[in-house]
Order: sequence, then structure tokens, then C-alpha cells
Amino acid sequence: MNKFAIKAAAVCLSAAMMSAAMFPSVSNVKDSAKNSIVYAAGSKVGQNLIETPDCSSTKGYGLYLAGGAVATLSSKDGALDVNITNVGTLNYGVQLNHAIIPLYKNGVYKLSFDIKSDVERYTEALIQMDGGDYTSYVWTDCDVTTEWQTVEKEFTMEYDSDICSKLCFNMGNQKADADKNLGAHHFYVDNIKVEVIDDSQVDYSTFQQEEAPVLTNQLGYLPDAQKVAVLRGEKLSDSFKVVDASGKEVFEGKISAPVENKSAAETNYYADFSSVKTPGKYKVVWGSAESYEFEIGEKVYNKLLDETVYMLYTQRCGCEVKSTSISHPACHDSMATIYKTNEKIDVTGGWHDAGDYGRYVVPAAKTIADLFIAYNENKDLFGDSTGIPESGNGVADILDEARYELEWMLKMQDKKTGGVYHKVSCAQFPGTVGPEEETDELFVTPVSSTATADFCASMAMAYENFKDIDKDFAGKCLDAAKAAWGYLEANPNYVFVDPKVDITTGDYADFKNNDKDERYWAAAQMLSATGESKYEDAVKQLAAKTGLGWSDMGEYGSFAYLSMDSSKQNAELKSKIEAAVLDRANQLLNLSTKVNPYGEALGIDAKTEVQKYFWGCNMDVANYGMLLSLAEKIESGKGYKEAAAEQLNYLLGKNPLGNCFVTGYGTKYSENPHHRPSRVAGVTVPGMLVGGPDAALEDNIAKAYLKDAAPAKCYIDHADSYSTNEVTIYWNSPLTALIADVLSVKADAPEIPAETTVSETTPAVTTSEPVQTTVSEPEVTTVTTTETPEQTTADSSEDFLLGDVNLNGVVDITDVTYVSLYVIGDNRDFSDVQIKAADVDKDGRILTADLARMLQYVKRVITKF
Repeated sequence: MNKFAIKAAAVCLSAAMMSAAMFPSVSNVKDSAKNSIVYAAGSKVGQNLIETPDCSSTKGYGLYLAGGAVATLSSKDGALDVNITNVGTLNYGVQLNHAIIPLYKNGVYKLSFDIKSDVERYTEALIQMDGGDYTSYVWTDCDVTTEWQTVEKEFTMEYDSDICSKLCFNMGNQKADADKNLGAHHFYVDNIKVEVIDDSQVDYSTFQQEEAPVLTNQLGYLPDAQKVAVLRGEKLSDSFKVVDASGKEVFEGKISAPVENKSAAETNYYADFSSVKTPGKYKVVWGSAESYEFEIGEKVYNKLLDETVYMLYTQRCGCEVKSTSISHPACHDSMATIYKTNEKIDVTGGWHDAGDYGRYVVPAAKTIADLFIAYNENKDLFGDSTGIPESGNGVADILDEARYELEWMLKMQDKKTGGVYHKVSCAQFPGTVGPEEETDELFVTPVSSTATADFCASMAMAYENFKDIDKDFAGKCLDAAKAAWGYLEANPNYVFVDPKVDITTGDYADFKNNDKDERYWAAAQMLSATGESKYEDAVKQLAAKTGLGWSDMGEYGSFAYLSMDSSKQNAELKSKIEAAVLDRANQLLNLSTKVNPYGEALGIDAKTEVQKYFWGCNMDVANYGMLLSLAEKIESGKGYKEAAAEQLNYLLGKNPLGNCFVTGYGTKYSENPHHRPSRVAGVTVPGMLVGGPDAALEDNIAKAYLKDAAPAKCYIDHADSYSTNEVTIYWNSPLTALIADVLSVKADAPEIPAETTVSETTPAVTTSEPVQTTVSEPEVTTVTTTETPEQTTADSSEDFLLGDVNLNGVVDITDVTYVSLYVIGDNRDFSDVQIKAADVDKDGRILTADLARMLQYVKRVITKF
């Protein structure tokens, strides 16, 4: 999760020991990441693998603290000085470490160091896997005295090669010192070496990401969408072909002129096959290379859309989870202590934020906003049968899932002030354990203005989305929103307390220490919900703030204002907000269509002319797609919707990694996310969007494996690369919204880029036998409309309406009664036409699912079957 806080992984042997095979070191990363091998010759005998062996500085060294330990690290008189105030409760509670030590299978090494202490005590040193089950490759102990002594240990690396192992000195609360009162003291370490003794049996191999020559969206495209593959590497041909599943050629075209791509350190070409529209499965063939198979069809993203929402169910906290991928009993169900008080409150429920188990109001609010935006983009895309516990209750599952989070958020509000507590988590991140195994004390951190404003906006959105479904719940949400606004009025300045010394989980502090964007969003949502003039005044003061991330939330205010009822809008203010949205969208459009060869709208560094890839940038790619879709509603025909679709294409495989960044989808996809529940279960939850490339290399796995990678390729499918491969609820939610946008707007027939020409002899687009999509029909969708529901004809050869069982031309409660009797067996004399009318989900059967849909329809929670 991108919380931009230090994320120290526990570096002890995990309490829940797991199979090392689950956590790839060099050899099985090769398999899971589908890498190719480039061999590097030359012996390294005599080389020291430690960056600063003389300990003249702390460069390369770190100090990990846990279990209440207090210590500092410095370099003093040519040695490392660990000044320990409190050893804490854990043997590894004070741990001096040096990361990224490359050990190769069959290599012989010698660990050595000099050590002393102010007091006589015990310590241990080991080189271990930096993550996973923290397998120890070598271990030695030492009875430390007040005089320098040298410790040596020769060992053979018997495990698979691990170029990212970590040397650790455990200086915490050791059992051997149980009868000693150590008190405050200093540990000194010097002359640290990990020397290569014999590598005659070592196969030194470096690993590079596979670079497929032909790249497309690996899921596929809507029939009328723009379809442009990216080609790269050695030029294989001046033309390309599209073949169907049988291998039959259906299209041939000319490739574009070459395009230099500094960000990916490659040369690209374009292959436009937009005119291929017939549903089916295809490949793009370029000389001897071909793309992964993809599909063209109307429902190509429908299953993925459901899965992105279902992922949130698997993140539920405080209840038993039984999913198709992972299951666990109820977790984190104890009372939580409000920081620096003796007060405990119930904050059970909600979603685990990411690959860990913290729950944070700020990113929760972004997630909620994206879900509501997605739902209101096209209610008919979202059904009531995804398999969550609430499925079949007559409310779209996306709303049920949002409500689960909202119920938790309501518990996070201080009832006295209306302010909202910032987060709840344990004091530190857990090891690789299931959620029910994290049983440390829970802490609620102080109220913040950002959490309060985001909460206010979310609750106002909840009111509008639930007022016609559950009036009481909607009213509760609006009351909470008003109380939160009262806190904001009483506290006009930025409020945030980060207890990072005591609680080291993600802070989600605003980058700029500025909450004006969150307040703008809150004001806009409150205006939309209530129409009260005081909120309009606030919107006028704050309007046109930018951002769709958890730190910069301003454009959610623009979404709110532009989507509210026109009677609540001010023409001048609306024009100002529209202009701001279009200005930003034009910048993104330029980046997508003219600057970045793969179409993603990430910004460019002015000095290096290279794209900016950063922690969680895939969220921004999805966010940009959302903003471009909003611009399309303001001013259509400018290319915004096509650019929005390109953001989705990038995420689903049309990128320099040739990797679908959504788990379980496509041919080559992210399989090893930094996600504790998946690792514990040994099964990766599908439908999760990983963070993506991060050129800053902010974890040790990334530093070890990607040090020579081009910025666009600084990603590795490794479970311990949290800066490139973690997942979060608020990275998934804009993906949900983006898919809803793409499915809701049909693209205009695109123009072929000027540098791309199509052969005059291009054959007509045909398929020998069109392959049908295998994605299920869109499910029931809940809405909050007072409009007359649309009628849907089931069969043009029959004169009836779906749901009109008594054939009187209207679908009403009488028809519901007819079907309910049929389902329980009291009325089985339907005619053939009545049976067709009652089978509203068109699966050939009349079941309770049909009854539930009809009831939704009559209650006007869906507009069509």
C-alpha cells in the first residue's frame, strides 16, 4: 500500500511457518515472472558482499525496532554503534541489518564480524530470506563481552539462489539474558564481511523481464473500440496481420513509422486493427511473433468488473469470509484503544486496506467514492448475485459492499465532536500471517481533518445512493455527514497527528498538509445531498481543486458538482469547474496520444524526458481514465473516451512489461502480489490491481532485481516487492469505475494515425466461425430513480414484456405474486409465453432469482431486466 511511510517488514522467523516454495527467490521468480535468463561469466571469489564493511558510516545498514524496543543507530569511532535504551519484548526487537546480499546456490561463503558491548550479553547473527517465511541460510550466536572479539562462520548456500538476502544481528530481548538486567547499553559492530570463498559450482545468472514483441490488451476490446497494438524490438516486417482462433487471416495492415520510447528504452511501432469488429478471439501476428490471444465482444470486461468488486468482499474485516479464493474466520473483533487514552471503542468491520490489515478512513473514502461513481455511471452493469453474503437481497452487490465499509466508517466518528478518527491498526505491520492471527492490541489514532472531510463526503454520497433503498440508513449517513461538517466548521485549519513513533503502520498524511481539496469535495457532496446554500458558499471558495488520489481529492468535488441536479448548480460556477476539468483532461489527452507510446497518461519529467513511474502509479492510470471519461461528458468528440479506454488497455497488458496488472486475468498476469491473505492461503485472489512500476526502487526486492531496468520496466511480480506489487482497495476501485466508463460509452470510429497505413488489399474482416464470449450476462442493478422503468422485450417474435406474467401489458405486484406462487409450486399452469415472461434472467428456469429481480423492478430499483 502506498502510504509513503516507512514500511519495515518483520525480519524474524515467521510465527506462521510456510513453505519456502511459495515465496520465490531467484529460481522460482524466474518461473512466476516468466523471465528469461542472461548468463554472466566470471568468478567472484574474494569479493565482499557488504557495501560498507569498515562501518565508517551507516550506509547500507538499517535498524529495525519492534516489541516496544527503543534504540538508535550511528557510526562512532569507525564502528557501528547501536545505542539501546530498551530491548523490548522480542529477540529481534532491536535488529541491525544489511539488505541485498546476493547468495547463489552451491556457493561457499564466510560470514565474519567484530563485536562488543558495554555489558556482557548474548546476540545472534544470521543471513535470511528478506520476506516470505524468513528462511535462515546461516546462523551463529555469540556471548558478547566488553572486549572486541571476532566471529566467523563458513557456510554453503544450500537453498535456491537468493540475490536479496539480508544479514541480521538480533540484539533484542534474548532468552539467554533473562536473568540479567541489561538496562541502557551500546552494541558495537565492525569489519562486517560476507566473502565469496568458492563459486566453482555456482551458475551466476541475471534475470531480465520477458519482452514480448507484440502487445495488446490481453482481455480484449469492445467491437467498436479503437484497437492499436504496440510492436517493439527488431523490425520483423513492414506489415502485420490479425488471425482468428482457427488461424485464418482476417486483416492485414501496415505498421507505423518507428517511435523512440526513452521511458522503456525501446523502439515502438503501432499496428492499428480498429476495423476488426466481429466478435471472436484473435491474435496480432508480426513476422514470426504474435500477441497473446485476446477477445473482441460486448461482454469482454463484464466478469472482470464483477471481480474487482468481489475483491472487496475478500478484504472484509471483523467477519468470517468464505470466498471462491480465500477464507478465514472473523478477525480484529476486539475493542480498540483510542491513542493516548484509556478509552476503548468498537470499530469492528470494514475492509483491510491492502496487503496488510490496517483500516484507514482516507483511502476508504476514495474507494467508496469510486464505487458510487461506477454504479451511477451505469446501474445496469452491477448485479445482485456475485456471491457475497448479501447477494439476492434485492440490492446491487456493489452497494452492499460499500455499505459494509460505511457501517465501519460510522463507528470511526467521535460522537461528541463529529470529527473522525484517522485509522485503526496494530502498532506495527504483522508478519506473513492470516488476518485472524494478527491479535495484537488495536489502536485508534486521533481525529484528522482529512479523514473528517472525506468521511463527510462519503456519507453524503451514501445518503443519495441509499435514500430510496433504505431510508433509515440513508438518514443516519446524512446526520453523520452534517456532524462531520460541523467539526470542519469548528476547525478551519489542517488537523493531523501522526503517532509514528508508537504506531508505524501507514499514516496517510496529506502530502501538502492541506485539506482544502477534501473540504471542497465534502462541500460539493453536501450541496448535492441537501441543496443548502451554505455548502454552495463553501464550494465557491474551494472549487476546482484537483486530484483523485487519497491525498489530492479535489476532482471528486468536481464530479459531485457536475453530476448533481441542475437546480442546485450555479451556471458561472459550473462553467469554471468544467473548464478546470477540461484543462486537466487536455493535458492527459496530450500525454496519452502524443507523448507516451503505450497510451498511459502518466506525466513526463521535464529534465530527463522520461515518464514518471512511482509507487502505486497504476492507480493514477485508472484515475486518469475516470477524469477523461468525465471530460467526455462535458465535451464529446475530442478523443477523451478513446484515451480513457487506452488507460484500461495499459493496465490489462498493453504496457512495456507485457503484463496484465490484474491478478488472474489475461495470459501473463501478476501472480505473486504483496498480499498476506493470498500468501497464507497459497491461492491468489483474482481481480486485484497491483501497484505497477516504481522507478524509485523502494523495497529491497526491487533494488536487487531491477537496478538496471528502464523506468517503465521497474516492476517485478514478487510477493515481497511491496512498492511495485502490493494491492489496495483504493487501487481496485478506480479500476471498477474505469471499466464501468468504458462499458458505458461506445467509441466513435477512430481515425488511423497518420504514420499508419492499411494495405489496399486488406481483406474484409471475417471469421470462419465467430467465437462467442464466455462472460455471463450483466446482473441485476439497483438504481434510485423516479423515472418509469424501461420495458425490455424478451423475444421479438412474441408480443410480451419480460416480467408481464399475466400478459396485461404492465409489470406490477400482481406479476410478482404469480411468480412467487409458481416458485413454491402452487401455480404451475403457465402458458409458454407466460413462462418466457417470468424467466426474466433468461436462463431457461423460473427461480427465486427471477422473483427477486421482478420485485426490484416493481420497486423501481432496476430499470430493466
